[in-house]
Amino acid sequence: MYELTVIRQFSAAHQLREFRGNCERLHGHNWKVEVSLTGEELNDAGLLIDFKEVKEATDRTLGELDHSFLNELPHFRDQNPSSENIAAYIFEKLSTTLNNNRIKVIKVTAWESDSARASYLG
Repeated sequence: MYELTVIRQFSAAHQLREFRGNCERLHGHNWKVEVSLTGEELNDAGLLIDFKEVKEATDRTLGELDHSFLNELPHFRDQNPSSENIAAYIFEKLSTTLNNNRIKVIKVTAWESDSARASYLG
């Protein structure tokens, strides 16, 4: 079994609804996002998938979030834009784009700071 991970970034603002504490107020983060894929077989070039393909797909998804107020995006109007929900959102979007009969997205981790992260494993 092979596993491949890419790391990308985006910046955005959010506020957590129904939360008692500082995060209820409008604030922003520079999120670091890790996307991991797995598969049992390499292609003819000896790759699970080209890193560039994963980075481009991830960048397209993160481009929808980058420099936005996440609470105003359709997906997060009724769901808190927590790191947990952000990781799940990215996982679902990339699974649709990258999964095939040979590879699949297995985990997305959203770091909201150097010491705090949340992962979604599908």
